[in-house]
Amino acid sequence: METLYHLIEQYGLLLVFVNVLVEQLGAPVPAYPTLIITGAMAQGGQYPAALLLLVAVVAALIADYTWYLAGKRYGRRVMSQLCRISLSPDSCVRQTESIYLRWGARSLLVAKFIPGFASIASALSGTMGTRRSSFLLYDTIGSALWAGLGIFLGSLFSSAVDDLLNVLAQLGHYGMMLVVVALVVFVANKWWQRRRFRKSLEMARISVDELSNLLDGGNAPTIIDVRTPLSQQGGRIPGAVTISNQEIQTFVFDGPIEGEVVVYCACPNEASAALVARQLMQRGYTRVRPLTGGIDAWVAAGYAIDV
Repeated sequence: METLYHLIEQYGLLLVFVNVLVEQLGAPVPAYPTLIITGAMAQGGQYPAALLLLVAVVAALIADYTWYLAGKRYGRRVMSQLCRISLSPDSCVRQTESIYLRWGARSLLVAKFIPGFASIASALSGTMGTRRSSFLLYDTIGSALWAGLGIFLGSLFSSAVDDLLNVLAQLGHYGMMLVVVALVVFVANKWWQRRRFRKSLEMARISVDELSNLLDGGNAPTIIDVRTPLSQQGGRIPGAVTISNQEIQTFVFDGPIEGEVVVYCACPNEASAALVARQLMQRGYTRVRPLTGGIDAWVAAGYAIDV
């Protein structure tokens, strides 16, 4: 642990750069502990605070701009992959769209303070065609606020941080083990939250071919589109009704209780569709199924959409 302490003293700026870069790229490796520790060291004169802030902001911008370019080129597919990398619940794509549609590029000012939002917001900025200048302006300010707060907290509680580091150093290998265990527990907790979320959404699905056969056979179920208004602009499955972005928790649905209902979205593992389906089941609807693969699978299979 003492060796690690000296490495932080000697290579703290490099550690901050790598940690922030990796976290903002989507890996579940928190950067705030590093910012707080190096912020405390900056208070003690080991690093210039301004340089420490600059390094953190540059690392965040590199990661965010990478996702911005990826979103610009590959669209929504990038956001779905980001949810998987970050171990965030699969509903994060829809939640991010909700916030971004309301606030636009200004949401980047607080994006890094919202778990599971920052990387996806950067990709969404590119997908939505946000101007590069606006993205870089708001993302730079947001990154500075986020990193600056961590550094400020480190400097504010520098004596407590020093005491903690000294205790860990005195524990030697056991101190290092505590740090590793804390990181493992953090990642495991994220994984468990995601697993529990996906477990709660397990239910029977309907394939796009089965839905198409129902439509062709004159036995059309009630079809509900739970995507955001932005996504719905690209077209809907014929006959689908929509639930707006604000209604996903308190939507009104008065279809026949004995009727069949198909719910679809455009998110990983049909998360939003499964959430709505679960709510309908709680209201007494028994024949409710999310559409496997959502609108993307429907389009990929060559079926028509209403624009």
